Amino acid sequence: MRRTTAPALAALAAALLLAGCGTDRSDAGGTVSPKPSRESCASALRLTAADSGRTLCLAEGGELRLSLDGDKARPWKPVRAEGAALTAINSGFVLQPGDASAAYRAQRTGTVELTSTRGDERWQVTVRVG
Repeated sequence: MRRTTAPALAALAAALLLAGCGTDRSDAGGTVSPKPSRESCASALRLTAADSGRTLCLAEGGELRLSLDGDKARPWKPVRAEGAALTAINSGFVLQPGDASAAYRAQRTGTVELTSTRGDERWQVTVRVG
């Protein structure tokens, strides 16, 4: 047998093995499709001021962290959460005066509106937990 035959046979064997992967045959001989899943939601979200106005989806058990950069002259108010789907968790330290920081864990299905203001500027994000 020539030396080039062994790698070619190995490649052919690998291709044949992979060709059988990825489909599940039922007893009737047809291909079984995967069950449709609910909307794919993020398991973790990191939000900033640039996310204002967005509606996002967070998976149950997932974590959301947000940081709004402000300053002494224009500080952000603490973030408010309206809705029961998120539970506040430790967000760490806020090191800069005027910044707002918050963290939440998605506890149950529902919708929460997160808001903060600084002066006449309003930051708002809607989070759907699913």
